[in-house]
Amino acid sequence: MSRLLEKPNIAMSIKSTGSQLSSSVSTAAATSSSDVDDADGESASRTTPHTSITPDHTSQTVTARAPSTPMRQKIDQVLISLVSGAAAGALAKTVIAPLDRTKINFQIRNDVPFSFRASMVYLQNTYTKEGVLALWRGNSATMARIIPYAAIQFTAHEQWRRILQVDKDGSNTKGRRFLAGSLAGITSQSLTYPLDLARARMAVTDRYTGYRTLRQVFVKIWVEEGPSTLFRGYWATVLGVIPYAGTSFFTYETLKREYQEMVGSNKPNTLVSLAFGAAAGAAGQTASYPLDIVRRRMQTMRVNTAQGDRYPTILETLGKIYREEGIKNGFYKGLSMNWIKGPIAVGISFSTYDMIKAWLIELSHLRKNSNKN
Repeated sequence: MSRLLEKPNIAMSIKSTGSQLSSSVSTAAATSSSDVDDADGESASRTTPHTSITPDHTSQTVTARAPSTPMRQKIDQVLISLVSGAAAGALAKTVIAPLDRTKINFQIRNDVPFSFRASMVYLQNTYTKEGVLALWRGNSATMARIIPYAAIQFTAHEQWRRILQVDKDGSNTKGRRFLAGSLAGITSQSLTYPLDLARARMAVTDRYTGYRTLRQVFVKIWVEEGPSTLFRGYWATVLGVIPYAGTSFFTYETLKREYQEMVGSNKPNTLVSLAFGAAAGAAGQTASYPLDIVRRRMQTMRVNTAQGDRYPTILETLGKIYREEGIKNGFYKGLSMNWIKGPIAVGISFSTYDMIKAWLIELSHLRKNSNKN
């Protein structure tokens, strides 16, 4: 009986033991599975969204940002060049506006010889008859032209330098340096030429007998002379801007390069930049001045109808000036005034451009750093 009674106990013991073993195995398996998951770093339920969503999101973000970063940098560079060039041109032309108006008035007349004394008399008479603001007459047309002109010119110069690979990797490509400046001048002059003609018309007339506003210049020319008149003298201007812009940019960039090699600094101070710009302006004005005379005569032909002067083509204008006024008093009439105003204007323009551009680049870097933080 005792043995019989012991059998159920054995069975119960075996069953209990099996149950415990099964429970232990289940617990161990669960524990082992948890340990394996912990060894991998995350549980399956937590790992899945982290590995499937976050990396995809990150890759999408990187993919979205990667192509836009170089493009954004290029856009920033162009905008900085446009703003710097516009400010530089506006400041330079405003400073020398009275001298510029004086020079144009002597350029278009063949009955009055130019001299420094005569130019001072002209400035005094203008001030006495029309007031001090008359010395800046036509400056609104100048600003309407020079702001886009200078902005386009400096920006185009940066782009032409990049396209032509000027002085890339420390090389000394003087020919390309000159070509980049010439192409920049052609680009800006072509896009703003009618404004240059309007500015010349306003500079050689007074507010009573001439044009009262810039809009009136365009309306009267369009109605009375035809739209093609807005581009009269264009080819003389283009031929003149090739040596002018090419020589100006070439001289300035070459002087900066020589300065860098001598001093070891690629950022000359403001006075040095002014001096380099002045030298560039003098060289550029001298190289292109005869064609500047031609374009002014052609632009203002209808203004001087009382004198019966007609300048329909470049060759006829050159021949007429040579026959009636000679080389010195014709082709280089008013050049001494240009030697005063030209270096001042170009010096201010180049140095202001470099200064504002450096300031805007620094401001842009500060903004990017603040956005990262």
